[in-house]
Amino acid sequence: MYQLTTHDSILRLADTALIPPDKGNREYREYLEWVKAGNTPEPAPEPPAAPAPLTPAEKLAKSGLTVAELKELLGLD
Repeated sequence: MYQLTTHDSILRLADTALIPPDKGNREYREYLEWVKAGNTPEPAPEPPAAPAPLTPAEKLAKSGLTVAELKELLGLD
């Protein structure tokens, strides 16, 4: 079996090989024959949802700074 991808290659599920769409490629020709025989590849997976934007507090926490440290760096204390 095969699966479409979000780019132009075809994923062969048996061994996770990516097959480029090149008619000179034996594996791609095998895929085309498989489709011609009435088979349908699995659809491409949905791309993951974009993460929610970080709040200012989350951005500060990710930076490793505390509010006090940021104020000190900015000369706001």
